[in-house]
Amino acid sequence: MTSELHTERRDATLVLTLSDPASRNSLSEQVFAAGIEALNVAESDPAVRAIVLRGDGSHFCAGIERSQLDPDEPAPSLQHFQAFVEALRVNPKPVIAAVEGDAIAGGLALALACDLVVAAADARLLLSNPRAGQSPDAGATAQLMKHLPRARVLQWLWLGEPVPVEQLLALGLVTRVSGHGDAFEQALGLAARLADTDPDAVSGAKELVNPWSGNIA
Repeated sequence: MTSELHTERRDATLVLTLSDPASRNSLSEQVFAAGIEALNVAESDPAVRAIVLRGDGSHFCAGIERSQLDPDEPAPSLQHFQAFVEALRVNPKPVIAAVEGDAIAGGLALALACDLVVAAADARLLLSNPRAGQSPDAGATAQLMKHLPRARVLQWLWLGEPVPVEQLLALGLVTRVSGHGDAFEQALGLAARLADTDPDAVSGAKELVNPWSGNIA
């Protein structure tokens, strides 16, 4: 079964669910296209005030499906993945990741592309899966390199060791650490708070802090 992206409205929050629990919600071309479309629709819908991205079942996302990559020419799928990541970053609405279980390679990159990240304390965050030939990237490595020594990042990339949730919290790359199974509800709570604030103030603040926006505060 190819992974899918499901959409659901919870009051003023749009919930995007990566859905293929059997593959730990691996990413596919179908997910990239549906995600970009959903984010574009949300951007133009004033009734949507916040967005939550989560995985179906026990895991967030295990990265890009190997079957989606042409071994002779993997670039198209990787470019489409990058386009999905960019759509998350530049959407003027606040985007919150709710991370449970595994977030591996491209899955971790997807979470780190969101504005806020709620991660379960027992989430398994892997920057790469070297045995499967998976690396993030879409800017995830660069984000970590801003905060950590080169050797530490290489340790995670080469050896596929988990990135400690508490360390990402200390670095400001994770917003909140939740109990097991509680990340989604906490993310919805943050989204509800943001939905009650002035939308222009929220989008304006995001534009100011996005380094790729070209704006200077």
